[in-house]
Amino acid sequence: FEENTHQRLADYSPTFKVPVLIDDKEGKDLTVWDSLAICEYVSEQYLKGKGWPEDPSDRATARAYCAEMHSGFPALRSALPMNCRATRKVNLHEDCIKDIQRIDGMWQDALNRHDGDWLFGEFSIADCMFAPVASRFATYQIEVSDTSRAYIDRLLTLPSMKHWYEAALKEKEVIGEGEAGTDVD
Repeated sequence: FEENTHQRLADYSPTFKVPVLIDDKEGKDLTVWDSLAICEYVSEQYLKGKGWPEDPSDRATARAYCAEMHSGFPALRSALPMNCRATRKVNLHEDCIKDIQRIDGMWQDALNRHDGDWLFGEFSIADCMFAPVASRFATYQIEVSDTSRAYIDRLLTLPSMKHWYEAALKEKEVIGEGEAGTDVD
């Protein structure tokens, strides 16, 4: 990070982390930090609550998936840092493999129980929360089930994901922690 990155983040987020949403809806600058809080806010303010599945059981399960994604999988986060600019290979340790297997199982279960291309049928906050994991799995060429591989491919071809990758390629800063593993030719 650049020397002033910490201060730049402090200007927007009390946690000094991204993501941060700044919304000037109705002329009021509102800052929302934390990925799940941002998703909830967007769902309430712009999607009329439609960010979650309509069915109460599916909605509860989707929220549980998101909560687990939000607070869990520490081994995966540590071993496979976000890196949209590379294709890399890493040696996976047992805890990371368990995290990968858990996510693969969650995805297979949800995708097999619902019609449609997304975890709960229609695109939802759950898919948003797992997009960074899909990116990690692509970067590090993680082996998953065919069902999960197809899901990753669908996520990564969304216009918003393509835009995210294009923006990442324009970044000049390199975060050392984001350079795990070795390049794949």
